Amino acid sequence: MNIIADYGRGNLRSLKNALDRIGMETEISSSPQKIMRADSLIIPGVGAFADAMDAMDAAGLTQVIKDFAKSGKYVLGICLGMQLMYEKGYEYGEREGLGLIKGSIRYLDIEEKVPHMGWNDLKFEKDSDPVLRKIKEGEYVYFVHSYYADSDGSEIVAYAEYGTKIPAIVRQGNIYGMQFHPEKSGDTGERLLEAYRDMVEKRRL
Repeated sequence: MNIIADYGRGNLRSLKNALDRIGMETEISSSPQKIMRADSLIIPGVGAFADAMDAMDAAGLTQVIKDFAKSGKYVLGICLGMQLMYEKGYEYGEREGLGLIKGSIRYLDIEEKVPHMGWNDLKFEKDSDPVLRKIKEGEYVYFVHSYYADSDGSEIVAYAEYGTKIPAIVRQGNIYGMQFHPEKSGDTGERLLEAYRDMVEKRRL
């Protein structure tokens, strides 16, 4: 069983529907016990960084998620859920994140229109990563965000260009993040989720 973490800040149903379509058994839950027993953990998120971290704290899930990440099992953060994995965010003031990936979340201070909203193509930084194995470079996914991950770039698996280099898929060991919404990214998003599903299933064997 794979758990979608429910801390009150994510479009849980559409994500679960997308995972159901690819045959990935999932449950939406805020139970620490269920999370720690899960095969993998998926962290969605919409809204502001600080509000989401406050909600995660209030739900009693911040340390649970950190503990799960230490287990070596896969974690996937989506959109704001990916951003929360970094050390700090600067949306409406400075706020500590989960600290699973080095770097911070900063405002997308570019000449182009913000938020970065719509379809953008993916460029591969590490084309050998298994999460990319079902898609080709240049395929399009759907973004909605005003902040982006600012780091040394060592975690970037794929990126988009929109006024600057936008980390789109990141990885730090067993920790994955997707800045875009795979559940809103049509066939490409579905194939990315399928690749993640396959990785989780392979680890169980």
